[in-house]
Order: sequence, then structure tokens, then C-alpha cells
Amino acid sequence: MKILFYDTKSYDKESFEAKAKDYPDIQIEYLKSELVPSTAKLAKGYDAICAFVSSDVGTETIDVLSACGVKLILMRCAGFNNVDVEKATACGIKVMRVPGYSPEAVAEHAMALALAANRRIHKAYVRVRENDFSLGGMQGVNFYRKTAGIVGTGKIGVQEGLAQSDLISLHCPLMDETYHMINRESIQKMKDGVILVNTSRGGLVKTADLIEGIRARKFFAVGLDVYEEEKKNVFEDRSDEIMETSITARLLSFPNVIITSHQGFFTYEALDAISETTLNNAMAFTKGERTGNEVEIE
Repeated sequence: MKILFYDTKSYDKESFEAKAKDYPDIQIEYLKSELVPSTAKLAKGYDAICAFVSSDVGTETIDVLSACGVKLILMRCAGFNNVDVEKATACGIKVMRVPGYSPEAVAEHAMALALAANRRIHKAYVRVRENDFSLGGMQGVNFYRKTAGIVGTGKIGVQEGLAQSDLISLHCPLMDETYHMINRESIQKMKDGVILVNTSRGGLVKTADLIEGIRARKFFAVGLDVYEEEKKNVFEDRSDEIMETSITARLLSFPNVIITSHQGFFTYEALDAISETTLNNAMAFTKGERTGNEVEIE
């Protein structure tokens, strides 16, 4: 099997190359280019492509991949909201993913965000670097005996969990029923002084309503590993560029908000699991076997 690997970062190649030694029947070619309709044509002559959460695997891209003879889309991530699964199915292209590659990694990062945002670690780090050891604006709250609401399914967002939780952490896939589940209405149901963490998908939160809630002092702290504007930013260095919109800057302007760069998954163990499961998916496809990792229309 020949696989074309899109949007390759150094850590991707390192982890996949280490695992590929155990799969002699798989040949991988690595591209730095991201997957969009204009680059999909590069897949001609390949059996499969490997894409990530930031890839454009929509209708137009799949049309091009189908014309190139691609039969398998390997998502090296759990989410597939960026894939037109219905179109892929219609074109005879199988979509496979990596569910649950390292729930520990994401859970630990969510907890790290909650703790850091609560205790203003990001502000303290900057202050101490400048020899400022004052404590004004640094006061946090104890998590001991507080209630944490782990939002893992769509409808829980409008039920009792919001009203009872001191800490709300989002761990849901992005689907039609979960899009903007955190909005003005659901925010109003939350406790005053709640801490919100999102390590799932930016689209779960309506950013304008979140900013409104922050300004109204509804939130004691907010920790975001994902956010709506991240599409062009995620995994890229844009430090020398002028950003197109001000959403990220507006969020970062609040002293009780901490943002990281979609890195909840980013541990050695998680990358090892992602590469192994992806390659196992490819081998299962060639053998006509099922792994349970297939993405299918319900």
C-alpha cells in the first residue's frame, strides 16, 4: 500500500517512521503541504492518504481524491468533523480514524489548563521573569470539594450539569447537535465564577457569547486548547504575521484566560499510539478486515 502523508511535521515523520519498520508492505511518502482541493491531486498513484484534524477533507477534496484513485482516507486523529463522510462513501472511499489514542493525554492537559488558569500561572511566569513578585490579581480558588462537570455528550450541556458545576470541561465531538453548545443561553445556566476548559473542538463554544460572559465576570477562569479561529493557526508559526481577525487577541486580552495551541494530544505516548493505530487501519483495509475504527454513515 502506498500512502501519501499530508501536512507533515517533524514529530509526525519521526513517530510514523519508527513504526513503519514493522509494516514492510506499507510505503509512506511525506508532504509538508496541507490537504486542500488544490493539493489533493498529488495523491494520484497512491492507494491512501493520511490527513489530520486541520485538513480540508470536504466535498471538493474528496472529488479530486476519487479521481486520483484513492480508496482510503486515514485520519490520524479521533475527530472527523472536517470529513464529508457521505461524499466519501458515495465515491467508494473508506474513512478510518484513531479513536481514544490517548485519553490520558487530553485529560491531563485539560486539568493542567484548569489549574493554570485558576492560579494564573501564565501571568505569574511573565511577572517573575521581569522580577515582579507581587501577588495582585493572582488569587485563585481551591478545587478541593468543588464539583467538576465533564461534558461528553451533546445534550448534557443544557441539563443540571451546568448549574451544579464549579469546573466545566468539554470532551465532546463536534457535530451538528453540539455546535455552539456553549452559548449565551447555556452560559446563563452556569454558576457565577465557573471555570471553563475546552480541549475538544473550538466550534463547541460560540466565541462571541464566551467573550460576553467573560466581560460580565461570569467566568472565574477560562482555559482553551481549541477555539473557533484556530483553522489557519493550528500547528503553525505565525509570529511574524498580522492576524486576519481579532478573536484570539480579544481572548488573550483577558487576564483570566489561558490559550494553548491545540496540544492536548501531544505526548510521546499519544503519537506512538496514533502512528500504530493508523498503520494497523491501513493493513486491515488491505486485508478486507474491520477494526471498529471505520467512520460510516449511520
